[in-house]
Amino acid sequence: MFDLSFSERADQGVPSPDVPAPTPFGHAAATPPTQKGAEGIVFDFNLGCRVLLPAREDGRTWHIRLSDLDTGNILFERRGMESGLVRSSKRWYVRFEIEVWVEDPTGGGETPVLRHAMDLRDRTVVIQFSVGTLGDTLAWMPYAARFAEQHGARVVCALSGLIRPLFETAYPHILFVTPEELGPREITQSAYATYYLGLFFDDVAHDWHPIDFRQVGLHKTAAYILGVSRDEEPARIAFADPGRPLAEPYVCIAVQASSQCKYWNNPFGWAEVIAWLKERGYRVVCIDRKSVHGTGLVWNHIPFGVEDQTGDRPLTERAWWLKHAALFIGGSSGLAWLAWSAGCPVTMISGFTHPDNEFATPGRVINWHTCNACWNDPRERFDHQDFLWCPRHRDTDRQFECTRLIPSAYVIRVIERLLPPGPRKPTER
Repeated sequence: MFDLSFSERADQGVPSPDVPAPTPFGHAAATPPTQKGAEGIVFDFNLGCRVLLPAREDGRTWHIRLSDLDTGNILFERRGMESGLVRSSKRWYVRFEIEVWVEDPTGGGETPVLRHAMDLRDRTVVIQFSVGTLGDTLAWMPYAARFAEQHGARVVCALSGLIRPLFETAYPHILFVTPEELGPREITQSAYATYYLGLFFDDVAHDWHPIDFRQVGLHKTAAYILGVSRDEEPARIAFADPGRPLAEPYVCIAVQASSQCKYWNNPFGWAEVIAWLKERGYRVVCIDRKSVHGTGLVWNHIPFGVEDQTGDRPLTERAWWLKHAALFIGGSSGLAWLAWSAGCPVTMISGFTHPDNEFATPGRVINWHTCNACWNDPRERFDHQDFLWCPRHRDTDRQFECTRLIPSAYVIRVIERLLPPGPRKPTER
């Protein structure tokens, strides 16, 4: 579990190696470790547990032991070290204890010089969100907040500046910064601990997460990394609410996605659902960022017959629309997570993810009779650069069957369970 980065004697003390954070995290942990101990020892928990033992001028050596206080396991122990950096391979939350002794090489025994049990209360703890995507950030934020409350830590969350306005008022006890602001504020130079939230596709050693996210779901991977309860809850958000954007009842939809496998690929699906909603008196509003999206020869257009509210709008505006909507309909997308946070019922149409990958909703739509859940299969490595990724059926007549074979009648039956009683007269909108 532990790496000895180096342990050779150094005349001028031990230089601190550069320990970069994994991409796509914005900032590496500070070098050297940030917390000062006795006898020139420095340590912290900013990239797992790190203890830097300096070279001694008196010829004596170090004895170091690191333990997990919760399990009682000794994780690492070594005697006779002249100098060195001991760094854990596990970067997720472990309640470490550090014990260090100075040894007398002439047989005079050893003297304890440092015993430190990790305690996050009133300490500065950084939680870095690896990506700026809306869904991931909304999925992970409740667990970051739970971590702050559980430990009484001064938590700093580094995340996208586009998403930050949703959280700042909702979580006043947490400081929100962008990755670009993290360095200039010198937070990393004083932080006691840092944790990294991300989807670690290739972490077979489980250094960055204790369990593969594909087994536990997009949101609950944060609970495992931070060591908090896995109980799910929507992220708290706060935004200005000037009242309903439309007087009539309306439904919000979002049809676009970052990869074709995330779309509802039934070519008639959206048209039939939109017609059904409008016949029942609902206005249908598209709140995607883009009205057209795709690559090469494959392009997805805003459905015919909807009201176009697409564009680069603030997320607080999107939340406002969703708060007053009768329903949100979309795929496994960031706007679905935003709808959940805004208190809007969600119909989620997804086949490439398993339902456990997202929050529980009675509006979940999946066809178990087709190929499904490739995203959650560790044997299938998602390719972010392949817009047409379909690992099991690419270039066959079964490509994207997971959603292509979800009929509109099925979606409508799910919608009927979620929509409140409303007007039944046709509308020309």
